[in-house]
Amino acid sequence: MTPLLDVADLVVRLPGPRGPVDVLDHVGFGVSRGRTTGLIGESGSGKTMTALAVIGLLPDGATAFGRIGYDGENTLELDATRRRRLRGREMAMVFQDPLAALNPVLTIGRQVGEILRRDGRSRAAARKAAVELLERVEIPRAASRVDDYPHQFSGGMRQRAMIALALAGRPRLLLADEPTTALDVTVQSRILDLLRRLRDAEHMAMLLVSHDLRVMAHTADALVVMYAGRVCETGPAGEVLRRPAHPYTRALIRNVPTVHVKTPLTDPLPGTPAGPFTRPGGCAFRTRCPMARERCREQVPWPRPVAKERTSACHYAEELV
Repeated sequence: MTPLLDVADLVVRLPGPRGPVDVLDHVGFGVSRGRTTGLIGESGSGKTMTALAVIGLLPDGATAFGRIGYDGENTLELDATRRRRLRGREMAMVFQDPLAALNPVLTIGRQVGEILRRDGRSRAAARKAAVELLERVEIPRAASRVDDYPHQFSGGMRQRAMIALALAGRPRLLLADEPTTALDVTVQSRILDLLRRLRDAEHMAMLLVSHDLRVMAHTADALVVMYAGRVCETGPAGEVLRRPAHPYTRALIRNVPTVHVKTPLTDPLPGTPAGPFTRPGGCAFRTRCPMARERCREQVPWPRPVAKERTSACHYAEELV
């Protein structure tokens, strides 16, 4: 299946105290329509920066190189006008904190309606369509709540409103950055189920950012594991979770808490996560890796095929798979 989104050799460079730093270092993956690709890793691994690069919202001072292929064209080569047209119409983003992303002085219906009015709809038609969108994301009594402000919604309802806002432009690619982080477990499950149903109904491609492997197991079709701005491994979600091809992925899986109180973490991950500004030479994970050898210090391992539809950036991946 040809991916709608095809990221290859993506480098994002930021100025640092000792010179420019590649906070994303040759990142690559794909997302197909009707499928969800998950970006997983610890804080500082580059997940959110990757999503921001895809949608074109990088911070000031950042420069991007490589390829972000969307429907056959490299968005990094497009002018600012064309990129703005892509955002909201072709691709949209659900942010981690909806209370910060939503405008506190505008009603929910007004915010959704502003996007709908870009197509030339009247205010009344946009309001009606906004109610329908809120109903679609399963907000109870949408017709009476369309004039509420963000602070009048619960956390789960705000996230549903944020999803409605993202869907208003009927995007083909939906990016979700930690969409369930601040929600309790029951609400998390409902939001993830909603995203999956909407993806299937609209045949959208979805890029899901999360640090939670349980979220990925529930939602993602494919996984991209990231560490210190680099890709560790990629592959079908079930295969990656059952048979990790990188020591970092294996450590993440072993550190997922269980519901059994008497069951400790089987293999705590030592050390402090490396970031792009503190990335060691060679393999970025080598200072925390139980499999590290001299080759890991000398050579950067780049992703390579290790099994069907799977890649790993470990010199010794075959010992794991």
